[in-house]
Amino acid sequence: MSLHRADSLGGRAAVVGIGATEFSKDSGRSELRLAAEAVRAALDDAGLSPADVDGMVTFTMDTSPEITVAQAAGIGELSFFSRVHYGGGAACATVQQAALAVAAGVAEVVVCYRAFNERSGRRFGSGVQRREPSAEGAALGWNLPFGLLTPASWVAMTAQRYLHTHGLTPEAFGPVAVTGRRYAARNPAAYFHGRPITLDDHAASRWIVEPLRLLDCCQETDGGQALVVTSLDRARDLPHPPAVVVAAAQGAGRAQEQMTSYYRDDLTGLPEMGVVARQLWRTSGMGPADIDVAILYDHFTPYVLMQLEEFGFCGRGEAAAFVAADTLPLNTHGGQLGEAYLHGMNGIAEAVRQLRGTSVNQTAGAARALVTAGTGVPTSALVLGADG
Repeated sequence: MSLHRADSLGGRAAVVGIGATEFSKDSGRSELRLAAEAVRAALDDAGLSPADVDGMVTFTMDTSPEITVAQAAGIGELSFFSRVHYGGGAACATVQQAALAVAAGVAEVVVCYRAFNERSGRRFGSGVQRREPSAEGAALGWNLPFGLLTPASWVAMTAQRYLHTHGLTPEAFGPVAVTGRRYAARNPAAYFHGRPITLDDHAASRWIVEPLRLLDCCQETDGGQALVVTSLDRARDLPHPPAVVVAAAQGAGRAQEQMTSYYRDDLTGLPEMGVVARQLWRTSGMGPADIDVAILYDHFTPYVLMQLEEFGFCGRGEAAAFVAADTLPLNTHGGQLGEAYLHGMNGIAEAVRQLRGTSVNQTAGAARALVTAGTGVPTSALVLGADG
């Protein structure tokens, strides 16, 4: 059973540095080098040195261990190191774990990072290959023989049910794709910089797995992204305005699996994100009306719609119209559809830029940002806020 009370983490830590490599389809260098470059860039942005770092957090899927990245980036002794499971669902949880370590006094400066050659190297979109025997693999084994071999095929099952239940067509996903690409077109760091799309472009793109078209699916990207977390007191002495961790949460739903949770009572929502949403609102004392900008994990467009509904921005089945109305700035960096697929870490960086007032697609007066991590898997999310 998930928590029924507010937790005490909010306001005790902040994101003070962000750094990334370029986002490409062929980085030409190792994942370790990408990680080290991103970490050094984030520390430079924070006005800190490698000697200041005593904690590191990454994903279980990352190929560059904490101690190896520490060596490559010139970081010395560590008093805290941790990894978070479930692929993209880990993104915001890396910041949560860093904030927990800072709040508990286990570490003073924690770097969160993720780096991969996800286009030129191992491509997640190619599906399950050479998997070691595991309980998770056994769960997938119930679906693979029937042709559900890739992330797109796993999501398509839920997406089809969503459309059927709410009397919608695949065109309902178009506003999410168009919104992401509109922002990406104005973002020089985005792979799709200068290349917006229209609803007609979305509808004309080829099928990947019905009801998902090509433009419903995120990119595959080479690159690295890092974030620096420290105490709010220390953050106030650093060069940039701190992005305060107002609330952070992880969530897994009942009958949860990784991307194939088909035996739940209802396939039209994301119960794991519902767990997260309840805790974020409970801890922050906020609700949808308090959020100035939303950075929602967009590996596939249908799950953006379901997230908006889980967080209460609109009613069930109403998210497509909500996005089309453009009342909430959404994925202002271009998202993983338009900027880059960095397992959600680049979305956290965009939320920090929004709160600093430095986004290329700046939301006027942005003071509260919602950021989510991967969906269809156990997940996490943050509410970040401007100091004061």
